[in-house]
Amino acid sequence: MTSIKQNLAGQPLPDFRNAGVILRILLGVNLLALFAALVQSEGVGDSVQRYSELAVWVQPLLLFNLTLLALLGKRLRHPAIWIGRALVVLLATGSAILLSDLWRFLTFDEGGWSRLLRAGLLGGAAAALMLFYLALRASALSPALVEARLQSLTARIRPHFLFNSLNAIISLIRLDPRRAETALEELAELFRAFMRDHRELIPLAEEMALCRQYLDLEKLRLGERLNVEWEVTDLPANLKVPPLMVQPLLENAVYHGIEPSGESGTIRIRMLRRGYELHIDLVNPCGGDAEHQRGNHMALDNIRERLALYYDLEARIEIDKVLLVDGQREYRVHIVLPCRDHSP
Repeated sequence: MTSIKQNLAGQPLPDFRNAGVILRILLGVNLLALFAALVQSEGVGDSVQRYSELAVWVQPLLLFNLTLLALLGKRLRHPAIWIGRALVVLLATGSAILLSDLWRFLTFDEGGWSRLLRAGLLGGAAAALMLFYLALRASALSPALVEARLQSLTARIRPHFLFNSLNAIISLIRLDPRRAETALEELAELFRAFMRDHRELIPLAEEMALCRQYLDLEKLRLGERLNVEWEVTDLPANLKVPPLMVQPLLENAVYHGIEPSGESGTIRIRMLRRGYELHIDLVNPCGGDAEHQRGNHMALDNIRERLALYYDLEARIEIDKVLLVDGQREYRVHIVLPCRDHSP
């Protein structure tokens, strides 16, 4: 019990700009209002009426507080954790009193100070309960669970890639020793990246450099069969993404698209920023048998789970197979990330 309390006490304030946090607060507070209506009512019809009356007061208060918390989110994280939580509870209490007083003025209600005090207590209690729930949820996901899942999901490298890369480098030792030496350095750098601590976001430029190293190694053995087109548009230099997010997709594209076909193919990578979102598109020829396709879905499920751990509901991954005019098929992966610095 002591360890649980210490874990909860160490959880930072949630990111009040996160769509998942906002949705959970909206649902949680409305469930509390519904529970209060059920407790006070004498029947189903009466509970609906009481909930409607509560909703008229709760919804504006909830939206007002969520807006303020989104605007003040970073400042609330600067003080100590308990101070930030106390400020959130005080904000909910004060706004509930002010809104109740305004409502009393507009409706000429004579509820008096007892009603204002009751409104403040209800607002503060609801805020405290939601903070407790969000801290409890965060403690369930971190730190050991998140670290273990991220490490297991990001440490998956297919043995065939290592063997094929080493064989390709061996074949270069006599023909082009300098290129073989460079390839060994790239392979070592790639494995160094796989072995890093993957709990923190990394610059997008670093992830792209890792992808280019991987593609250079695959180019050694596939030669002219592997063609790559990059299109990078309007990306800030400090933009951060989860580590090893694009590279596994490229490995899928090579393993499931280029390799089984026996012919030359092109992998297209497109990255651009639209408003507050980063869009990543990866397109490759669609080839391979059923076993290859099952492996592809397993890797994509892993990436989807990692995105959920890092971004909650704010990130998404979409998969599509497109039939082209010439009868060929393409496999497309589309990822959308928020252009904000999040950590799990």
